[in-house]
Amino acid sequence: MFIEEYYEWIKANPKKVGEKVTTIYKRLVDDLKAPRKVSFVNQETGEIEEHTYIFDEKKANKCINFIEKYCKQSKGQWNGKPLKLELFQKAFLQALFGFVDKDTGFRRYKKAILFVARKNGKSVLDSGIATYMLTKDGEGGAEIYSVATKRDQSKIVWEESKKMIRKSPVLAKRIRSLTTGIYYDHTDSLFRALASDSNSLDGLNSHMVIADEVHAWKDKNLLDVMYDSMSARQQPLLLETSTMGTVRQNVFDIEYEYASQVVDGTITDDVLLPVIYELDDEKEWLDEEAWYKANPALGKIKSIKSLREKVERAKASPIELVNLLCKDFNIRQNSMNSWLTFEELNNEEKYSEWKDCYCIGGCDLSSTTDLTCATLLGVVKGKIRVKQMYWIPTNFLEKKVVEDKIPYDKWLKIGLLRLSGDSKVDYHDVTKWFLEQVQEFDLRPLWVGYDSWNANFWCEEMKEEGFDMVEVRQGYKTESAPLKQMKADLMDKKINYNNNPILKWNLSNAAVKVDDNENIMLTKEKSRQRIDGVASLMDAYVIYVNKQQEYLNYIDEEV
Repeated sequence: MFIEEYYEWIKANPKKVGEKVTTIYKRLVDDLKAPRKVSFVNQETGEIEEHTYIFDEKKANKCINFIEKYCKQSKGQWNGKPLKLELFQKAFLQALFGFVDKDTGFRRYKKAILFVARKNGKSVLDSGIATYMLTKDGEGGAEIYSVATKRDQSKIVWEESKKMIRKSPVLAKRIRSLTTGIYYDHTDSLFRALASDSNSLDGLNSHMVIADEVHAWKDKNLLDVMYDSMSARQQPLLLETSTMGTVRQNVFDIEYEYASQVVDGTITDDVLLPVIYELDDEKEWLDEEAWYKANPALGKIKSIKSLREKVERAKASPIELVNLLCKDFNIRQNSMNSWLTFEELNNEEKYSEWKDCYCIGGCDLSSTTDLTCATLLGVVKGKIRVKQMYWIPTNFLEKKVVEDKIPYDKWLKIGLLRLSGDSKVDYHDVTKWFLEQVQEFDLRPLWVGYDSWNANFWCEEMKEEGFDMVEVRQGYKTESAPLKQMKADLMDKKINYNNNPILKWNLSNAAVKVDDNENIMLTKEKSRQRIDGVASLMDAYVIYVNKQQEYLNYIDEEV
């Protein structure tokens, strides 16, 4: 079986396969050898149901055989030739179609995620699967959709399927390809491309949904709507495929982080198959053997010669390096205007409940619709802990979710964000939060840094409550050294911000200006997205850098 064959290849070539792929295929082999009994909550009745999933090799190979027998390629030197699948593709298809309910025979996986670097045959594979689901999955009136936020993007997989069909004499006789869609009249089934601005998203009864290049999506609602559209089918499939992108904390990051937690076992989701090809470490881009971790088709579908040339160019060009890491090695990146790379800012370390500590505070107050953020920073066992709270005006929550395409509503539910005021944040709530940290957690800020703009009333209120307020003037002179120190500490993973997704998003948005003396300061000129959390953290960091010895003396006294 291809799953076992691929896993044996993985074990024989550990330097060519990433940790996430190794983990998921070991789990698949274990499930293949010893079927597991899993429990689900029936969404209609609320009752817990138990299912045992076995591996059916005949069903596992049906899609593989269809693609290799009937689907023809349409590009370059392979134009018109049969589509021959690579081992990693066959293993993926066997896993996707081969695990079925012991009693009903229905497929286990309702959703699959395949993240892989560009030019590894992703879109062609999507097209082959879609054509199979249209014609040979045994579903009457099957509705297959390729979706994206933009129509041109949604049509890529759909157009490739049309070409496959046109070049295959057997399929061309049986399938009608029109400008409105692809139709298989034998089962009254159809395949169409849809975009988020389509008027026909409501009322769909999807059997399969292909969500391609999710890294470019800003609308999480589109993905949710399409997943919900499959609810009436007995064994539907949503196939989500993408390379990495440079937009942080949008749809892709939400899906990537969820899939990663399923892989590492933090979350149990027995109907999701997540396969993520990526480098385990950004530095591996200089190690040719490690390139295969993100490029399973390297040397077969993807040219290794071309990739070597890109690597050489990237060594001399930061602009090309960002693109190379993102698109050819599947490492999440920010845009070139960003202050930090994603590798530099990302820290998934968490701390347990934090109590009884001298801290340093910081705050960035919003004008009207921006976020307001308060920060506490403290040193614990040689690491810098960061705790934050964000506020947004009540009347702007839904509007900002739509405009920014950011999950403020989800952050609100898990307590990372609070509503305050109607059309403007009520700064009394910020004061209450600082008092809450002192009274409930004994986190005692020795100083609280603030930008004096729009803060006079709030500053006086904080002083009346006993806080020592320190003005942090904005500019190169004040910001440069603390920002450089903050970057170094982030790179060394000394700052544990409890994997806060809002701060992570803000850090990925942050950009800096540089003067003639290479001093730096934060700027919003190159960032349309929020950086309020970074500004708040910087206010605390300015005090931390300037009063470091005095602060550490307090910690020594406390100990």
